[in-house]
This record gives sequence, C-alpha cells and structure tokens, in this order.
Amino acid sequence: MADKLKIKLSIADRVYPMSINPKQEEALRKATKSIEQMIKQFEQNYAVRDKQDVLAMCALQFASKTVQMTIDDQGEVAEIEDKLKNLNLFLEQQLT
Repeated sequence: MADKLKIKLSIADRVYPMSINPKQEEALRKATKSIEQMIKQFEQNYAVRDKQDVLAMCALQFASKTVQMTIDDQGEVAEIEDKLKNLNLFLEQQLT
C-alpha cells in the first residue's frame, strides 16, 4: 500500500477521499472535471433541484457514450474484416 496516492475529489459538492495508483490521478481528475462541467450544464439547462437527479443524468450520459463507442467500434471492426477478406480473396486470385 506504500505506492498508493491519497487524493480528494469533489463531485456535486461532496468530497471523496481516495487511495489510488499514482498513474490513475490524471484520468480521475479529468473525469471529475468532466462530471462537474456536465453537472453545471444540466443545472443551467434544466430545472433540476436534486443533485441525485443531476448525477443520474450524468451517469446516463456517460454510459450512453460508452455504449455508443462500443457499437461504433464493432461496426468499424466488421468493416475492416470485410476489407481484409476482400483483400485476401484478391491476393489469392492473383497468386493462382
């Protein structure tokens, strides 16, 4: 545990103390900043009174982005596989 870094992150007016791997610090701080920006955006654009509602909306937003990226990546992989199959077929035809 000597290699752990103790930090405090503030999200939605609450402080969360954490013991983390030092390599995680930058990503956690950027994620915290992104969450805080999204909270402000939701509070400005919608009449939200409860922080829990705002946090739920943030969680949905991040989850949907993650799922969409997975879907997009699967589409790209399928497209690349098709191109490789076509290239392989072409090469086989040229070599025979």
